[in-house]
Amino acid sequence: MIATSSTRRPAWLIPAMLVGLSVVPAAASVARLAELAGGAAVTTANARFFAMPLPAVLHLLAVVPYSILGALQFVQPRMDRRRRHRNAGLGVVVLGLVVALSGLWMTLSYPWPEFDGEALYLLRLIFGSAMALSIALGTDAVRRRDFAAHGAWMTRGYAIGMGAGTQVLTLMPYALLVGQAHERTRAVLMGAGWVINVIVAEWVVRRRLSPPHIGTSTAPRVSPTLIEAGA
Repeated sequence: MIATSSTRRPAWLIPAMLVGLSVVPAAASVARLAELAGGAAVTTANARFFAMPLPAVLHLLAVVPYSILGALQFVQPRMDRRRRHRNAGLGVVVLGLVVALSGLWMTLSYPWPEFDGEALYLLRLIFGSAMALSIALGTDAVRRRDFAAHGAWMTRGYAIGMGAGTQVLTLMPYALLVGQAHERTRAVLMGAGWVINVIVAEWVVRRRLSPPHIGTSTAPRVSPTLIEAGA
């Protein structure tokens, strides 16, 4: 039986879930910006941001709109909305590159926070570079009119960028049940956040590119607009 509108997942559900995933990191970003702008007391936890505020400010200003605009790219647009959707996609590219490159800048320039270590340092470099490369490859793909590859790479980049939201879910249970995660455990839990997102992104990409099964009831494919609208 072909799926009807009553059996399909609401179009806003996936974007709403993605925005919800970004709430805690977004709140932390706003708090950090307020701290820097308001001249809060310098502590061991924030001294690196006051010593070199530019990469932190760029990262914090870009990450919230990137999370929201990226989530909206998972909504199927109507024909009369595609131009606006394409423009939003350009914003996703610019903001995503700012998020990735400023994150790498902070990783390379800032002293390690307490409970960070070599493993987490390497993970930040790997996933930050992978995010920037995914967005660059997605941009090149749309230039070549290869919309399938474009959508796939942009989905991967967005998934990595949303790692902070998933890391809340991997770190919080441990913090509540055990306490502060120390160096090795913190690296494992934060790395798990990125890995989970990458796995989900690959599932989305493969599901989107697989041929539909005629005569079965299926939910609509995720993020067709990342392919069609030049996200």
